[in-house]
Amino acid sequence: MKIKTESLILDLIERTRQNINQVEQLSQLTEKELNKKKNQVTWSVLECIEHLNLYGEFYIPEIEQKIEQSKTDPDQLFKSGILGNYFAKSMLPSGKMRKIKTFKDKNPNGCKLNKRTLKRFLEQQKQILELLNKSRKVNLNKTKTAISISKLLKLKLGNTFRVLIYHNQRHIEQAKKAIE
Repeated sequence: MKIKTESLILDLIERTRQNINQVEQLSQLTEKELNKKKNQVTWSVLECIEHLNLYGEFYIPEIEQKIEQSKTDPDQLFKSGILGNYFAKSMLPSGKMRKIKTFKDKNPNGCKLNKRTLKRFLEQQKQILELLNKSRKVNLNKTKTAISISKLLKLKLGNTFRVLIYHNQRHIEQAKKAIE
């Protein structure tokens, strides 16, 4: 996949703004509604969002550090690469979403959660918007980040943003289904 870097950043900013708007709408619900579950295995709205917060706690500092340390100049084109593109596309929400096993440390099932979970998510999204803007000053192809499943595996910064933001979209869709 090849895309103009600025087009990618604008798309990711728009997706993040949509995520913010949807979670702001969810925050109108009561805590009882936000904690409601269909069964013990499925996640409530707050568990879906807490799952995203747990990933944000890893990725936001990682991205911030790599942007600050990068000595690269921006490139006009972002070229995804096979592995990064696969990871990113697998996170996109789709009609019949394939279940992906969650790592134990990122599974919020059974946590006591309240509306602070939503507030934390919204704060993280503002940080992501700031990082997307800062990323315009570095090369999204040459700046690499570790990923949560392995410090040894590195993704291009552009792909890391895609994985993180598409993953947010995926679980916000899941959260919306939890209240239907």
